[in-house]
Amino acid sequence: MRLTTRTNLAMRTLMFCGVHPQKVVTKGEISRACHAKETHIAQVVNLLSQKGYLKTTRGRGGGILLARTASEINVGEVIRAFEDTTAFAECFQGAQNTCPLTPACRLKSALSVALGAFYGALDGLTLEDLVGGNTALADLLVLEPSAGAAA
Repeated sequence: MRLTTRTNLAMRTLMFCGVHPQKVVTKGEISRACHAKETHIAQVVNLLSQKGYLKTTRGRGGGILLARTASEINVGEVIRAFEDTTAFAECFQGAQNTCPLTPACRLKSALSVALGAFYGALDGLTLEDLVGGNTALADLLVLEPSAGAAA
């Protein structure tokens, strides 16, 4: 199993915002700290905002903030929001399933159990569990001084 790049960037974005909960941050700051293209960050910020995880403000002084507290953001819920659009295997695609083994295959039920365990573990985590007291993460996601700021 592998998370999509978009899901990975969504979690990095939330962790960055979670480390800086009182600061309005920019896509550029997230991009630099998370080693991602700003256009990709913009895409995940847009979806995270639509789903109610982030608040965004345009214009001068605008930026990105968590829309909920870190303890209210469930990791499993976030990952489902990004991953549920892609079927884990063809047999999960319903009417589009063309696998000839489906009537006799036992793998789908095993995969369903495994996916349930995967999401069950993530449902037990919040963003606060990932960022709260995590000084090593905070050190990695430090805000760089803006280019126009005095040193």
